[in-house]
Amino acid sequence: MARDFSFRWVKLTAVGAVMALSALPAWAQVICGGHDYLVARLAAAFEEKRLGYGVAGQAAIFEVFVSPSGTWTILMTDVKGQSCILAAGDGWEDTRATAVGQPGG
Repeated sequence: MARDFSFRWVKLTAVGAVMALSALPAWAQVICGGHDYLVARLAAAFEEKRLGYGVAGQAAIFEVFVSPSGTWTILMTDVKGQSCILAAGDGWEDTRATAVGQPGG
């Protein structure tokens, strides 16, 4: 029960942050557009492919895209189909999943 409760708050916080980001001015450099267009641009410009995704309640889908060279992008798509790049960077490293409390977890 406690674990479900804490994850619920994490999800609510993430969704709230996404909603707040949509209200930021253009200088914040949050790039939004159609999902297919942004995915095609990530593939063409950075050779990024989707590594995985997760659903935040009924509010949004978060996807992680990575390239062989280590660039990465987090893309959020809301229930209306609007997609936004929330974060991007380089130096991505694949790791094995480890349990919390274990080395590396």
